Amino acid sequence: MLPRKFYLDHFFDDFFDSKETAMMKCDVYEKEGLVHIEADIPGFDKKDISVECNNGYLTITANKEQSDKEEGKDFIRQERFYGQMQRRFYIGEVEEDKIEASFKDGVLKISVPKEPKEQPKKQIEIQ
Repeated sequence: MLPRKFYLDHFFDDFFDSKETAMMKCDVYEKEGLVHIEADIPGFDKKDISVECNNGYLTITANKEQSDKEEGKDFIRQERFYGQMQRRFYIGEVEEDKIEASFKDGVLKISVPKEPKEQPKKQIEIQ
């Protein structure tokens, strides 16, 4: 029989998602001239989530404090997440007042207008 903390328990951790990205799975897609971001944030309330846009980056932050009721428990295993998780996406220069977000059934949906201007191609001289 193997001990509870077998030495290979964490051996495969590097081959799978990190703890941070595993907690907030996101889909990013384009539809109808908008870029849509859908983030799974189960177990959080709308008041626990913030969405900010700064210097071309869209940041989603979710913070959930562990309630005092949990402190007296002697956990055998605890898999539900408490604390803060965050995801950042580069969205470029967009009209920030046109970004829309909604949260329902543990899914945050954000719609970002696509950058309307195309950047001209610039030839780089090779030295």
